[in-house]
Amino acid sequence: MNDHAPASPSGTLHTLTVEASQAGMRLDRWLADRLPALSRSRLQALIAAGQLILGGAAIVEASRKVKALESFTLLVPPALPALPTPQDLGLTIVFEDQDLIVIDKPAGLVVHPAPGNPDRTLVNALLHHCPDSLSGIGGVKRPGIVHRIDKDTSGLLVAAKNDRAHQGLAAQFAAHSIERAYLALCWGVPLPRNGRIAGNIGRHPVDRKRMAVIEGGGKHALTFYRVETAFGSLASLVECRLATGRTHQIRVHMTAIGHPLIGDPLYRRSGRNHLPESPAHRAALQFARQALHAKILGFCHPTTGIQLRFESQLPSDFKGLINSLEGI
Repeated sequence: MNDHAPASPSGTLHTLTVEASQAGMRLDRWLADRLPALSRSRLQALIAAGQLILGGAAIVEASRKVKALESFTLLVPPALPALPTPQDLGLTIVFEDQDLIVIDKPAGLVVHPAPGNPDRTLVNALLHHCPDSLSGIGGVKRPGIVHRIDKDTSGLLVAAKNDRAHQGLAAQFAAHSIERAYLALCWGVPLPRNGRIAGNIGRHPVDRKRMAVIEGGGKHALTFYRVETAFGSLASLVECRLATGRTHQIRVHMTAIGHPLIGDPLYRRSGRNHLPESPAHRAALQFARQALHAKILGFCHPTTGIQLRFESQLPSDFKGLINSLEGI
C-alpha cells in the first residue's frame, strides 16, 4: 500500500507498507513494484544513499527481504539537471590532448556529484575546461570519469574526452594493467617491510558507510606495499601499489593489517592516543585528512598506443607532516 506521497522542495516522500502476500521479496524489487515510475537501479541508489527509512533508521541493504506490515518511508529528491553546471575551479593539468586529460587533484575536491556534494566537483571543473569534448559514456552525472580517488586523497587522475578514449582506458582499468602507486603515512611500522595484502573487500557488516575485508562475498582485492621510511615506531611512509581498484582499498587493507592511515576519519583506531606524547605525535593526530597521495599513474594511450607515465609531487600538508615525523 502506498499511503501518501506528498511533494516538497526537498523531494517527494513515499510511505509504503508491505502486504502479507509480498513478504519475503527483495527490498529493491518490492519497491520497484510499488513505484513503477522509478527504475530498480534508481531505487538501489536511493537505498544506498540512506533515503529509505524503517523505524527511524536508514535501510541500506537493497537485497534485504521485506516482512509483512513493515512500513517504509522513501524520500525521492527532486530531479537534477541532466548535466552538472560548469564551474571554473582552477585545475592543475599535468597532460592534455584531444583524447584525454590528466589532473593533479588537490585534497578536498570531490570527483563527481553525489548526495551532499551536488556541485564544485572535478566534473564541474572539467565541464568548464573542456565543455564540448568530454565522454558521456560514464553517465551524465560523471562525464569523462573513468576512475576516481577519494575526496581527501590527493594526486593523479585521468579523464576521457571522447568515447573511444573512455572505452580504451576503461578496458585497461578492468584488466588491471594501469600502473598506480600511492604514498601513505600510516601508524606504526608494517612487518614485513615489503609485502602483499590480499583480502576481499565489501561493505562493513555493521557500519554501511565503511568498507572492510570480509570472509564471504565482496570483491577480490590485492595491494602491494613497501615501507620507504620508518619514523621510530610511531609511523611509516609506505608506497602502495594497486593490483585491483576497490573502494577505499588502501585504507581498508592497511587497517586490516593493523596500520591504518594517519588522519583517516573513517578507519582510524582510538588506541593511538596511548603512544608517547611528542611534537611529531601531536602533528600526526592533528593531520586533517587521510595521509594518502596518488603519486604515479601510468597507462597506454588509448589512441596512439604510446606508454604514458606521470608522477605527482607531494602536497605541502603531506610534506609538512613528514618533516614533523622526521624530528623524532
